[in-house]
Amino acid sequence: MAKKPNNETDLSRILAVCKGSFLMVGFFSLFINLLMLVPPLYMLQVYDRVVTTGSKETLLMLTMVVVFLFLVMGGLELVRSRILVRVGNRLDVLINQRLYGAMFKKTLTMAGPPSAQPLSDLTNIRQFLTGNGLFAFFDAPWVPIYLGVLFLFHPWLGFFATGAGIVLLGLAVANEMLTRQLLAVANSEHIKSQDLANSNLRNAEVLHAMGMLPNIMGRWAAKHHEYLVHQSQASDRAGVLTNLSKMLRLMFQSLILGLGAYLVLLGDLTPGMMIAGSILMGRALAPIDQMIGGWKGFVSARGAYHRLDELLNKVPADEESMELPAPQGGISVENVSAMPPGERIQTLLGIHFAVAKGEHIGIVGPSASGKSTLARVLLGVWPTFTGKVRLDGADVSRWNRNELGPHIGYLPQDIELFDGSISENIARFGELDPHAVVEAARKAGVHEMILRMPEGYDTHITGNGSLSGGQRQRIGLARALYGQPVLVVLDEPNANLDAAGEQALAKSLQRLKKEGTTLFVISHRPAILQGVDKILMLKEGQMSKFGPIEEVLPQLVKPAPGQTARGGTIRSAGGGLAHVKPAATNSPAPQDGGEK
Repeated sequence: MAKKPNNETDLSRILAVCKGSFLMVGFFSLFINLLMLVPPLYMLQVYDRVVTTGSKETLLMLTMVVVFLFLVMGGLELVRSRILVRVGNRLDVLINQRLYGAMFKKTLTMAGPPSAQPLSDLTNIRQFLTGNGLFAFFDAPWVPIYLGVLFLFHPWLGFFATGAGIVLLGLAVANEMLTRQLLAVANSEHIKSQDLANSNLRNAEVLHAMGMLPNIMGRWAAKHHEYLVHQSQASDRAGVLTNLSKMLRLMFQSLILGLGAYLVLLGDLTPGMMIAGSILMGRALAPIDQMIGGWKGFVSARGAYHRLDELLNKVPADEESMELPAPQGGISVENVSAMPPGERIQTLLGIHFAVAKGEHIGIVGPSASGKSTLARVLLGVWPTFTGKVRLDGADVSRWNRNELGPHIGYLPQDIELFDGSISENIARFGELDPHAVVEAARKAGVHEMILRMPEGYDTHITGNGSLSGGQRQRIGLARALYGQPVLVVLDEPNANLDAAGEQALAKSLQRLKKEGTTLFVISHRPAILQGVDKILMLKEGQMSKFGPIEEVLPQLVKPAPGQTARGGTIRSAGGGLAHVKPAATNSPAPQDGGEK
């Protein structure tokens, strides 16, 4: 694939695709601005020809011509406006998928809270393209034409209008210089306050239960206040300049009438030229006045453009690569060190092991030992700092994710379901195969539970609000097992399950074993690990133990008095012992929270 020039960004390339439409808008603007000469010329002919001759026929003919030209101008304005609307829509269509992907990739690989601000920025740019503010930039190049006509009427009129234009242009430049920094800071603070509010809404239950709302609201109010302060300062300055510009424009239009009347008294100008000159100067100054009035929208769109450009440059598009054969499930981890995005402290250090297709690996270790980091690295969700994770010999991060995804199953600690039906969530919102959906639900032992819901598989869920933690976890497991994946990673899959749920989970893992699916399961409970082939123990981000279960598990589990070997105690990272009940009576353990 040919590389783009160094000075060409994704956004500028897409705007270049729309270049022809912008040229067409400029072409229509040429005729629209030429037709803007009709009102002053009509006024000139009425005063200097019709009034002096008293010819009604001339007045009728001039009026009919003017009406026709105004209809043409209105049609051209309508076409120009519609072209810009479609340019905005085309820009959105060309960039939205690339932008959406960049947002998610940034969330996965870079520090900072997730935010949908780029989509708002795209809307901001599209609205500016379809608004009246952009017309000023197309009309401004024709200002010299109006000034030239004024010079033809009389040099003094031309000089006066040119001076008035310079004064208004100076106000426009002053508006930019005095408000640019303030508006940039205000927009930045506004984005931060929005992100904070969104984060607070996602944790509304905690805030309400523990009475944290006033304190959290205070933090949001502080950021929102900073936004209001800078926004108000910028608006105050812009308001002064905008009102001054409007007042001066009206004053200049009145003064040019006075100047024209003086020239009429001297006999150097006709009354028709006097009136036409005033109209022409108003038209010449209109684009500058529009720029000042629409400057806030322009600055906002410019800031949005720069933010989008920065995002797309930081998160380049995935390079096209040759399609690889469907994976079989063999995993090799080659001296991998890794850390969460944006962090500086490595949570995995020198991890090295290999897993054959169909093997089941149990991952254990204390909190913050790097288990969840390893899960994300195995799947290529987080990049490695050093080393490689290879799936069937290929770097997992180099696989085309759209091709690899159907062969992967993943159940994270924090299960997120999405707005839609249960069947759509299990089918990963792809093409719905009822047989495959039911098969995945049966594998996860959740088929009967779904059938008992109001509308079965068609039950609509709104994110996570309508289901219990155990229901989310079991439906999330069905989603992970959908489509016969060859590699499955389960992070604390029994954290929210009761005894019946754990039994169903154990049967699911046994079925995956028979099907030859490679499995990594993270758990603090030894009962769920009884069927694995090998145990990997992590301690402070390093491999403490790795080997067959019959060799490693006895070192980790110490039978309690009066209990069988299936129950026992998993040794903690510090050398202490944590008691675990037998599998038959194992009660749900609290979910490991905050582990990286």
